[in-house]
Amino acid sequence: MIGMRSTAAARAVSRRLRFSPNNPSGVETGRTLVPHFNNSIKHHSASDAKSCFRARNRDSSFSSVRLYSTFPVSSPPTPGAACAAASDDSVENNGADAAAADKHVAMRSAAKDDAYHAIELALDSVVKIFTVKSSPSYLLPWQNRCQRESKGSGFVISGRRILTNAHVVADHTFVLVRKHGSPIRYRAEVQAVGHECDLAILVVENEKFWEGMNFLELGDIPFLQEAVAVVGYPQGGDNISVTKGVVSRVEPTEYVHGATQLLAIQIDAAINSGNSGGPAIMGGKVAGVAFQNLCNAENIGYIIPVPVIKHFIAGVEETGDYVGFCSMGLSFQPTGNAQLREHFNMRPGLTGVLVSRINPISDSYKVLKKDDIILSFDGVLIANDGSVPFRNRERITFDHLVSMKKPDDTAQVKVLRGGKELELTVALRPLKPLVPVHQFDKLPSYYIFAGLVFLPLTQPYLDDYGEDWLCERARKELPQKPGQQLIILSQVLMDDINTGYEHLEDLLVKKVNGTEVDNLRHLRQLVEDSSKGNVRLDLDDERVIVLNYDKAELATSRILKRYRIPSSMSKDLADEQNESNIELACSK
Repeated sequence: MIGMRSTAAARAVSRRLRFSPNNPSGVETGRTLVPHFNNSIKHHSASDAKSCFRARNRDSSFSSVRLYSTFPVSSPPTPGAACAAASDDSVENNGADAAAADKHVAMRSAAKDDAYHAIELALDSVVKIFTVKSSPSYLLPWQNRCQRESKGSGFVISGRRILTNAHVVADHTFVLVRKHGSPIRYRAEVQAVGHECDLAILVVENEKFWEGMNFLELGDIPFLQEAVAVVGYPQGGDNISVTKGVVSRVEPTEYVHGATQLLAIQIDAAINSGNSGGPAIMGGKVAGVAFQNLCNAENIGYIIPVPVIKHFIAGVEETGDYVGFCSMGLSFQPTGNAQLREHFNMRPGLTGVLVSRINPISDSYKVLKKDDIILSFDGVLIANDGSVPFRNRERITFDHLVSMKKPDDTAQVKVLRGGKELELTVALRPLKPLVPVHQFDKLPSYYIFAGLVFLPLTQPYLDDYGEDWLCERARKELPQKPGQQLIILSQVLMDDINTGYEHLEDLLVKKVNGTEVDNLRHLRQLVEDSSKGNVRLDLDDERVIVLNYDKAELATSRILKRYRIPSSMSKDLADEQNESNIELACSK
C-alpha cells in the first residue's frame, strides 16, 4: 500500500506496466492490479512475438505509487561541450569538464570494445533454443491445447549447463538447442525452472555438443550509463545478433512471466522476440539475461541482473531444484503524512513504514503486529516511502532485501510499537498466494461429480475465461491455513441428474454438507463421505445444490463416457486416492 496517487494516474501506470498484487517478498505495495496479461510489457520467445500482457487497475484506499526514488543522472558532456567550457571565464571548472569529456570518450570506446568482445564470446557460448509446447486448457482441464513451437536464446554457464528464460521452455514437451555455426540440433532436458524469476537451466547429454563450447562468467550490476551488448537470436534472421545499449535504470520491476516484482535493469538496447534468454555482456562477463521489453516504446528493454541469477542458481545447486524468493507476508503503508507519524509516536528523525496487514500463514504473523512501524531491515534504515539506499545515490524498495534472502533465513527487524523501539527476529520463506498467478509445467487439478466440474481458482483460469469478475475479491483475501484454495463450480456437463442446475457456473463452493471447503482434495473427501445420503453444496451466492450420492455416482460414469473424459479427477487427486486406498488395505 504505497503512496497517494489519483485513480487516473494509477490507471496510466497500469497501462504501461503490469504489477502483481503479491511481490516475491510478500510486501504488498498496495497495488491493486490483477495479474492479467499486459499490453505493455512482453517477454520474447519468438512464437510469442505478438503476445503482450495487460493489466487492469483496481480502486483501493491507497493507489499505486512506486516505492523507489531514483536521482536524475545527467548525460556526460560531449568533447565539444568540454572545449566550450574550457574557453569560459570559470577556469576552475576546466579540469572537471575535461575529465568528464575524457570519460565519455572512454565509455564510447569501451562500448565498441565490449560489442566486439561480446561477439567473440558469443560464438562459443550462446545457443539457439527450439521448444515445442503444449499448454493445458483451464476451461476443459482434462485436455491440452494444440502444440506450438517457439524459439529463444540461451548461454553456457559453469558446470556444463545452459541458462535461459523460464518462459522460453514453459509447458515444454520437447527442447532442442543449436550452437553457432552448426546445423545440428541437440536434445536438451530442463533441469530446473524458476517461473517467478523467469530463469531456467538446461542440460545436454550429447558430448559432441560440448566440443568447442566455453562458459560465460557472471559479473556485477552495471552502473548507470555503462554500455552492454545483448547477444541472441531475435526474429528477423537465423544467425546470431548483437545489439548495443546503455543502462538506463536499475530498480524493482514487474516480471511479466512470473507476475512478481524483482530487481531488473532497464537498457536502451533493442530486445526483440527471440532475444529471451540471451546474455547482456559487459567487460567480458554477463551483466544480465534479456527477458522482456516495454511495448509501444522505443528501445526500452529489461535484463535480469546478476544477484537474481545467482540466487536462482545457488538454490538449484544446494537443493537440486528451484527454491523461490523469500517473503515477509505483509502489506504496508508509507508514513509520509506528518499527522500519521505523530499519531504513531514517531519522533523527528525516525522513518519507516506502517504494517497494515499480515498473512496468517507467514512467520511474520507470530512476531509482527498490525500498526507496527518497521524502522529497519537487517540494520538498513527504511525511508517513509519504503525505500532503502542502493549504490551511489540510488534508492530501491526494501522488499529487494527480503527477496535476496535464502529460504528459512532470518532477518533482524527494528519496529516501533506503542512508542517503544523493539528488535525482533523474523523468519523468511517463500509464500504462495491464495489464488496462484501462474500454473506452468503442470496439469490443472479438477474433480467431476454428477457432471459438476470443480476447480481451484487460478489466474490462468481467469485468463482463459476472459473476465476478472471474481479476482477483485480473490485478490484481497489471504489464506487462513496452509494448502487453502478457493474452489469454484466451473461448469455443469448436462445430464438428467443435474437438470435444473445447468446454468450454474463460475461460483465459489462454500460448504459441502455444512462443512467449509478447504481445498479441492477436501471437497472430494467431503463428497465421498456422503455415500449414505444426499450431498448438499452451498455456493457463494447462497444457491444450493442437492444430489443423491448413489444416483450421482452412477451418473458420473455415464457422463464421463458421453463427454469422452478419461477420468473423474485429475492425476494428482487420483494418485492421492490410490495411496489412501493402499494405506487402508494395509491397515486391515
